[in-house]
Amino acid sequence: MDIKIDDLTGSEVAELVREHLQSMALHSPPESIHALGLEALRKPEITFWSAWEGDVLVGCGALKELDGQHGEIKSMRTSSSHLRKGIAKRVLHYIIEEGKRRGYRRVSLETGSMDTFEPARRLYASFGFRYCEPFSDYIEDSNSVFMTKEL
Repeated sequence: MDIKIDDLTGSEVAELVREHLQSMALHSPPESIHALGLEALRKPEITFWSAWEGDVLVGCGALKELDGQHGEIKSMRTSSSHLRKGIAKRVLHYIIEEGKRRGYRRVSLETGSMDTFEPARRLYASFGFRYCEPFSDYIEDSNSVFMTKEL
């Protein structure tokens, strides 16, 4: 699998981001959706990676710099046709290693509290993420859980 910085201009990436947003809309109330669209992902404080097997897009993830010591994992998504192949684990590992390279002390994330997000929460916990209070601009929300990992 090849993980590379992506400029979010390709049609495959646009479709995967669209799939991600549609899934969030299906499983979360509008006020609790924190997923980012293409334009928001192009902000300078966000690095977006796409994951490819040959010429097939299999997943993506992003890292937002909150400050010089803290990053936020965003837009973790595996293509629906490539689930349960270890793609999310490899992308998450890559993003954590990038956080270390940047000198971050921790990386954090927000995900849903509903049952449909349980596999994601288990994945993050398996990498040493622990539940925490809302960080950055987030507020307490019964539809969200917040997790962080010290690096």
